[in-house]
Amino acid sequence: MSRAGKIARRTFLIGSAAIVGGVAFGVYRVKTPYANPLQDELAEGAASFNPWVMIDADKITLIGPHADKGQGVASSQAALIAEEMDLDFGQFEVSFGAPDKAYWNTAMAGEGVPFMSTNESFSAETMRDVMSGALKLLGMQLTGGSSTIPDSFDKLRRAGAMARETLKLAASKQSGVPVAQLKTAHGAVQLPDGTALKYTELATIAATLDPVRDVTLRDPDQWRLIGKPMHRLDMTAKVTGTQTYGIDLEVDGMVHAAVKMNPRQGGALNGYDDAAAKTMRGVQKILPITGGIAVIADNTWRAFQAAAVVDCDWGPAPYPAEQADHWAEISDSFIEDRLDKTWRDDGAVETELEKGTVVAAEYRSPYVAHQPLEPLNAVIKVTDDAVDVWAGHQIPRQLQQIVSQITGHKAAQVRFHNQFIGGSFGHRLEFEFIKQAAEIANLLRGTPVKLTYLREEDFGHDFPRHIAMARGRGTVADGKVVAMDLDIASPSVMTSQMGRAKMPMAGPDMQIVAGAWNNPYALPHLRVRGYRVPELAPVSSWRSVGAAGAGFFFDSFLDELIHRAGADPMEERIRLMQHDLSRKVLETVAEMSSWGGDLAPNKGRGVAFVESFGVPTAEVVEVTNTDNGIRIDKVWIAAEVGQVVDPVNFENLVQGGVIFGLGHAMNSQITYADGMAEQSNYWDAEGMRNYQCPDIFVKGLENGPHVRGIGEPPIPPAAPALANAIFAATGQRLRAMPFNQGIDFV
Repeated sequence: MSRAGKIARRTFLIGSAAIVGGVAFGVYRVKTPYANPLQDELAEGAASFNPWVMIDADKITLIGPHADKGQGVASSQAALIAEEMDLDFGQFEVSFGAPDKAYWNTAMAGEGVPFMSTNESFSAETMRDVMSGALKLLGMQLTGGSSTIPDSFDKLRRAGAMARETLKLAASKQSGVPVAQLKTAHGAVQLPDGTALKYTELATIAATLDPVRDVTLRDPDQWRLIGKPMHRLDMTAKVTGTQTYGIDLEVDGMVHAAVKMNPRQGGALNGYDDAAAKTMRGVQKILPITGGIAVIADNTWRAFQAAAVVDCDWGPAPYPAEQADHWAEISDSFIEDRLDKTWRDDGAVETELEKGTVVAAEYRSPYVAHQPLEPLNAVIKVTDDAVDVWAGHQIPRQLQQIVSQITGHKAAQVRFHNQFIGGSFGHRLEFEFIKQAAEIANLLRGTPVKLTYLREEDFGHDFPRHIAMARGRGTVADGKVVAMDLDIASPSVMTSQMGRAKMPMAGPDMQIVAGAWNNPYALPHLRVRGYRVPELAPVSSWRSVGAAGAGFFFDSFLDELIHRAGADPMEERIRLMQHDLSRKVLETVAEMSSWGGDLAPNKGRGVAFVESFGVPTAEVVEVTNTDNGIRIDKVWIAAEVGQVVDPVNFENLVQGGVIFGLGHAMNSQITYADGMAEQSNYWDAEGMRNYQCPDIFVKGLENGPHVRGIGEPPIPPAAPALANAIFAATGQRLRAMPFNQGIDFV
């Protein structure tokens, strides 16, 4: 192993040991629940039984602390509480709540340990427990990694059950009827004589009681909501255009800000000439800020227009200026000194590769922008006593820390009001727009400042999906795949992203190989290695993070080997699969698509399987090779999630993920010239057009013991399934995204 690889391993072990030591000497702290933050804001006569439920005489408020980015989790979180409380939709309000360590994410531990999700050994489970304890001590409140439902499923149902049993106790105190004779339904406690005591009527008594903690959750056959089609709470507002997002907010007395930042990310502002901008209508101030300038005006449009005419002298980029140099750096990184870690090493790969004819191929995955529909925005008001932040963000407590460092307040003085988000895909894990808004508002203390990004600024200062390259070698024999060696090189997305958040990451970066090393195949000889490229352009988590690229590499090369062996792509994947739940996913998608049936000569089907975030996902894509290009006709996709909470929302999330994955694989990339992103708006980085959208058939499997999320897992298999289908239809192998570089789509 390389010296760098050894250091990375040692760093991880030392870091882990430090965490273990901390937990070992702090077991009491790890097991002790955090105080209920809702108690601090309770009015007289109001009751709160835990951090997720609050009731007064007028209303019931349920707290869903995970950010809603369009994935519907405000509804899903509320439904989990309402299931146990016997509440109906329409009987409660939902709030994101204020940031608090009580809302730490219990489900992120699995993504932070170097074990496959299928590994349930003592070592793996112990390390997950250790990591979970560390995240609790940090109070890590975070939305991401498809963790909202896994994090919420048990604890929010328990929160609802606690509220239900405490309200029954309050009803018993008021009526004199023993708790055992009481039932609940439709937001009320039911007495034996049919009298219904509304929860809101019991709030005052409930407020005097200690919450009941010894509760029993409902059996699945008693569920009214979970697993049943739901009408999402935000659906009417979104359909009618009345949903309020962060970009819609107005605060009394606010001014509007636009920024103009160095288009070479991280480059300096050497100087600027604002003479022309100062004379424009509505412009109030032009301020230098870190890395650029800010224009303050009486509306957003005028701020945009003025920023455009400020003449700035920009410094060079701190990374290679031209795209070709980025690829060259990656190509040069498949060397021992840059080996980050050997993640999988089954059998004797090198020995097998020396025996027979070697199949070799190289793949590429480009930088890709997040490009959500709602541009970045924030409203911030700074006073001497406090800071108020209105924005949509996925890491609220870290946001408080970062803003406090800019304004000089304590983190507790930063009041964050999370908003509905019009798409993120990882974009709202970043803090640069928050830092800029805070810097501007701190210079204008007492005045609320609304910062809105111009679309071109949003593209130009995105931190895109990391660039990556893979080199595969393999052998086949007797109609079977025998050996597969896959090397993947990319910059570390976690080092780049977490470094900006002041959260340095030690040890190997699993995201370099996520979606490749963890696929539970039993190839006789399999090796997957990750190589760390020195930092290039700054990058960030993009929907499905590493699996979007590495999943494409692994499954595409496996498909090449299967075809070289002369085997059926579906049958050979099923034969090689060693994990029962994953095998069932493949078998299900084969049945859904009637795999093996006759196709017209100009048609082709491709299958792909990628496991990400603990979710085995298989997809079949059917295409037609027309005279004008490739048409995507149908997609079948199956995923194992343990429990589908809302079948309607599940289907929508999966269909949207398929479209997102296919569209970006077809058309999207970010390239650099003179240190600047060449793509500046949607016309430069198209997704999938409406007329290109295929019929999509979805199946959620519920055989596994663990509840999983579905926001990201549909993305990784989309690109390889499409590429494999195009090969089946045309004989042309597509080894680099976006595919429109080598093929036309209709």
